[in-house]
Amino acid sequence: MTTDPVLALTRELISRKSLTPDDAGCCDLIGTRLHKLGFALEWIDKDGVTNLWATLGQGAPLMILAGHTDVVPPGPREQWATDPFTPTVKDGHLYGRGAADMKSGLAAMVCAAERLVARRKFKGTLAFLITSDEEGYARHGTRHAVEVLKTRGLKPDYAIVGEATAAHALGDRITIGRRGSLGANLRVIGKQGHVAYPLKADNPIHRLAPVLAELVATRWDEGNAHFPPTSFQISNFKSGTGANNVIPGEAEAIFNFRYCTESSADGLKARVAEVLDRHLPKYEIEWWHTGEPFLTRHGKLIEAANAAIAEATSLTPELFTGGGTSDARFLAPWGAETVEIGPVNDSIHKVNEHVRLEDPMRLSQIYEKILEKLLPAP
Repeated sequence: MTTDPVLALTRELISRKSLTPDDAGCCDLIGTRLHKLGFALEWIDKDGVTNLWATLGQGAPLMILAGHTDVVPPGPREQWATDPFTPTVKDGHLYGRGAADMKSGLAAMVCAAERLVARRKFKGTLAFLITSDEEGYARHGTRHAVEVLKTRGLKPDYAIVGEATAAHALGDRITIGRRGSLGANLRVIGKQGHVAYPLKADNPIHRLAPVLAELVATRWDEGNAHFPPTSFQISNFKSGTGANNVIPGEAEAIFNFRYCTESSADGLKARVAEVLDRHLPKYEIEWWHTGEPFLTRHGKLIEAANAAIAEATSLTPELFTGGGTSDARFLAPWGAETVEIGPVNDSIHKVNEHVRLEDPMRLSQIYEKILEKLLPAP
């Protein structure tokens, strides 16, 4: 089983310590494989981020296979049963950082392309868009490459992102949409003083408390058939001088919206501003917006993905729109029907990350079947 070509490539990728945004040679390895198939390679790098754009064929339909080589830090080494960057087979699983998120997905895509190209020609263009900046700030990776490619008039028809999206078994879920992400750093400015003389101070914690209570209690929207209601979460709060008898001079809070298609970033900002202006005489706010929500409606890609998964696994996948963000948020607005299909995500970002030994090859078969259905023979 461990000699399977998809597993072999997965192991090669895991062994490269590609902590975000360092690609650590992963794209070179993949690019070499693709170049042997006849793919034209282009590097759209920016500010230390590696972005590989590889294409084979010409014209429509344009199918993009997308993913990232970067991984999150492994955390405490002593908590891992094996070295996180030494791919290890144990008890029917392959262990290593990136095994599920998402080096097995990349390997499955490459091997699917190799098998397809060896068997037949096709109409249209098969492309790979691979970055090393998905787990970090995601500013100079897929976001940047898409903007460059847009200037050339390119418009993709389909995009598959190999993120780990399965819940319990490979093929049980296809991600067809994601919520948008909007966050803010809020700084409330008061006046420092002694706790025994509150009239001579202005407590920013007291100012901020009713603001946060109101924001937490607000019903931002009702969601819809595809998305749950928009959620608001406070992720950090900081204040105080370290002394227990001092009213601090400022308080800071960080919060985040995961918002559905019933709300907009501008609309949420305006509603928050109304609450802040009503409660706070002096504050500063810095917004950060990392992606709009998207939803892929039922079409040729979802139809092909459903059929391919059924053929490979006998499962009927759930069409899912939950979870965090991914680079699909940059591909879908470009005009592509976009889905995410990948291995089970139970161990991603955890110690002892792993993937079932049989899943990468079955995932590769799913990708190959989708390509067969959407890239017709000449």
